[in-house]
Parts: sequence; structure tokens; C-alpha cells
Amino acid sequence: MDWEVVIGLETHAQLSTQSKIFSRSSTRFGAAPNTQANAVDMALPGSLPAMNRGAVERAIQFGLAVGATVAPRSVFARKNYFYPDLPKNYQISQFELPIVVGGQLSFFVDETEHTINLTRAHLEEDAGKSLHEHFTGPHGESSSGIDLNRAGTPLLEIVTEPEMRSAAEAVAYARTLHGLVVWLGICDGNMQEGSFRCDANVSVRPRGQAAFGTRCEIKNLNSFRFLERAIQYEIRRQIELIEDGGKVVQETRLYDADHDETRSMRTKEDSDDYRYFPDPDLPPLIVSADWIERVRQGLPELPAAKRARFESALGLSPYDAAQLTLHRDVADYFEATCQALPADQAKQAANWILGELSAALNRDSLSVGQSPVGPAQLAALINRIVDGTISNKIARDVFAAMWAGESAGNPDAIIEAKGLRQISDTGAIEAMIDEVLAAHPAIVEEYRAGKQKAFNSLVGQIMKAARGKANPQQVNTLLKQKLDA
Repeated sequence: MDWEVVIGLETHAQLSTQSKIFSRSSTRFGAAPNTQANAVDMALPGSLPAMNRGAVERAIQFGLAVGATVAPRSVFARKNYFYPDLPKNYQISQFELPIVVGGQLSFFVDETEHTINLTRAHLEEDAGKSLHEHFTGPHGESSSGIDLNRAGTPLLEIVTEPEMRSAAEAVAYARTLHGLVVWLGICDGNMQEGSFRCDANVSVRPRGQAAFGTRCEIKNLNSFRFLERAIQYEIRRQIELIEDGGKVVQETRLYDADHDETRSMRTKEDSDDYRYFPDPDLPPLIVSADWIERVRQGLPELPAAKRARFESALGLSPYDAAQLTLHRDVADYFEATCQALPADQAKQAANWILGELSAALNRDSLSVGQSPVGPAQLAALINRIVDGTISNKIARDVFAAMWAGESAGNPDAIIEAKGLRQISDTGAIEAMIDEVLAAHPAIVEEYRAGKQKAFNSLVGQIMKAARGKANPQQVNTLLKQKLDA
């Protein structure tokens, strides 16, 4: 049977406030357990929550960035459930009236553009954390610990419509969303610390069927690789289960990275099970039009606007412009590089940043801000290609030397020290061509018999004789003239 996959994501972005959403406790990561939780976080008798204005402003920023509606009035509710790391036995969240409604996010899968509609984005508090580290009790028994430092940390939960149809699409969306919240400065995006984590709702249905299949939710995926692998496994599991005569049960599952599988965690609750009701300790959240406008005026140039500018002003393709605007620091690096180049070399800069530079950063697990080769150095290297000093092939060797820190990363010094200057003298190139043609008469005859591959073979021999330093365009032009004479 031909199956269609249906995926929706719920993403929790930890907001970059210094204090928690309803208390003055610090949100700093890495403190000793239970040193950053006060009476409000634990809902001790007599304590009352107070809204963190910074968390609201960050939610407004996100809503404006995705073209959503920022609600003038939203309401906090109590979401009732029991877990050991939730000392209140309820979570303060938003249900019927969230602060952000709708919106869209566009991204590329390979070179195809996709747009996903957002359902909502709402503010809520995080729970604490259970530490299953087999603490030794007074009688030698194993036990677990509860760390409430994270309890009350402000979250923005961003929910999509169930419009994604593959694991690759889900990952591309998550990467773009991650880049956006970091671009805005509303979340640090640190997935290892849990600042950005995804829940994936996955179901399958026969292609052409209108009704959705039974969905399972995979919780707390904190890497893009785990997100992709968990969804791929869950798709296979559900299809095999149905084709073997079984039924998918609506449930919450966890991804086990060691065994590359999802495992059942608990039966999936519906909204009715949480018994939502308005929190009596928090009045409705009122966001004025003036407040929204002030936030709008303070926004940086957004990725979509920068992407459009890269396309119109610099002539980049939609795909290249989208890749360069996934992350603000990459976009800044690109613009700084372009400032030191001729106006028509933006495409060359984009190719180098998305190619050699990105590969080196990924290989060495560095951010673009940690790159050993700065924008001015990369521009200097590209200028040596443009003016014919070196070829693209030699430039890759020079870049590797710059990356390693040779000659203080100065491309001109590296070119001179290694004798890499391109041979552009017509007489010298013609002499090498004559030597190669005389040494390989059989290949010459193959070319003249109509075999085009023979031409490439001769070019390769000439470049070998020139140790890769001959100007490739001149080699091609002069060789063709001699062969066709």
C-alpha cells in the first residue's frame, strides 16, 4: 500500500530572560540542583505569580517575525497533571486564548521551497527535571533526584499545522525555526542544554485518504539528527504495525538514541484530560497596539527581508539567499565579505561560504564566529581568483593553508611562499600544450575522430605538466585552437 506521512511539530523555545516567567529566580544554566527555585516556583502556600514583561516582549517579537496575529488579550490557564518534577501538580500555560495565533515559516528542502502554517505560539512555564542517576540512599538503595532549577523557566511553545510529509521536511523546518529564534535573540538555541527541543506528532494514512491516522507524539528531541531518525523509525513502525494487522495506539513515546528506536512512555492525553481552567492568580494579559508597534520598531532586519534583498540587489538564487539567511552570523559574514569585493562577485562569495567555509566549520565543529578565516581574508582570496592570480582549484589549497594559520592567514603571502601564482603567459602555456600533443598522439587522434572525452584527457595532462598552475581558461582556448587548426 502507498502510505502518506503526516507530521506536526511542537517546539519549546526557552526564552532568553534572566529570570523566570512568574518569579525572580534566575534562569542561569548549570547551577547546583535546587539553588534557583523559590516559593513561587514551588507554589508554596501564600506565594503568587507575577508576569515577566520580557517574556511577553519576546513572544511579540516572534509573532511579528512570522506574520502572525498578536492577541490584544490572552489568558493563562492551569494545565493539571502530576509528575514528580512538577511541584504545583499543574503547569501555568495558555490554552484557549494564546498570545500568538497563526503565522507561516518558509524553508528549503534541497532546492524546493516549502511553507508551513503555524497554529499558535503560547507562553508557559517549564517543569523541573528528574535525575535518574541512582543516588545511593542511607541504606544503600538506589533512588532518583528532583532538580527544580528549571521549574518556572519561560517557554514559548510553537505549534505547526500537520502539514509536513517527511522527516527531511520536519528537520528543515526545525532548523529554520531554530535560526529565527536565535536571530531575534529571544532564545539562545542551545539544544544540548534543552533550550530548544521538539515534540513530533507522527501518523500515517493510505495516500488519498482524507482522515488522519492515529498519531503518536515523540517527546523532547534535542538534536536535528535525533529528530530525523526518530521520525523515520516511527514511520516504519506504524506502517509495519498496520500492515501486519495491528492498530496504532495514541500514545507518547520517547526516542532511544542508543538503540535508534522509539519506546512507549504513556498513553497520550487529550486536552480534556488536563482539565484546563483560567488561572485565578493571573489576570488576562493585555497587549496594547502601542506596545506591539514599539516591539516592531526594535526588530532587526528579518531573515525574509534580508533574503529578498540578497536576491534583488546581489542577484543570488532563492536557494542561496535562503541558506545564507538561516543564521544571522552567517548572513553578517557574507555581507562583510561582499563589502571587500567587486559588486559582481556576490555569487562567488556565496559559493565559498556555503561550500569550503561551511565544510571546514562542520568538520571542526566551529561556529562562523569562530572561523580562523575572517570575511576580509576570504574576500582577499576571492580577489586573487577574480584577477587571475590563482585558479579556483589552487584557491582551495590556499584556503586550507589559511585555515591552518599559515602566514597569518594572508592569502598573498601563502601564494608567494608556495609558488602558487597562476601561469597566464600564452607562450609558456603553448609550449606545454605542444609537448603534451607530441607525447600523446593517440589521444589527439581520438579527439579528431570525434571523441570529446579525449579533449578532457589532454587538458588533464597539460594541467599535470603545469602542476595545476596553468590558467584553465587559457589552456582550454589554446588547446582547442591547436587541435582544430
